[in-house]
Amino acid sequence: MELTLQQWHWIAAVAAFALVAGLVVWVMTRHRPTLDEIEQDRREKLVSFGRLVDGLLVDGFSVTRDDGDARNMLLYCYEIAGVNYECSQDITALRGVLDPDQIRVGLPCSIRYQPGSPENSIVVAETWCGLREMLTPTRLSTEETFILRHSIGSRRKPAEIAE
Repeated sequence: MELTLQQWHWIAAVAAFALVAGLVVWVMTRHRPTLDEIEQDRREKLVSFGRLVDGLLVDGFSVTRDDGDARNMLLYCYEIAGVNYECSQDITALRGVLDPDQIRVGLPCSIRYQPGSPENSIVVAETWCGLREMLTPTRLSTEETFILRHSIGSRRKPAEIAE
């Protein structure tokens, strides 16, 4: 049985319609990641591929969104290639990893950042934590003195820091 040119046109039109309909159904029903899933993926990538730098944990605070949801945030600063960065991280989803009430501000911390985009950074993730336990109260190490000397909020002289 031979098909005429008009029949071939109809077959092509039905096939094209089926393809477009299938594409529309796929777009409408595919899984779209939530904001928390996107943030978790970002943290995982930074843990895997991010570079480490020393920084300072400036503040821990809570922000209430318009819908009444309270979010726990960390504010931290660090310096890369002479540029000071001050960033914040939402740690609400990480309550199983750390307790926001136990975080000590004003202490040095380790920060993971994306090499091509240093403002993309984290202090805490599911499998990594840059927070440090505590400092010895008598003397600051060379690293801590450097951080205090170069932090955004502190502009004291080295002699004042050593005291």
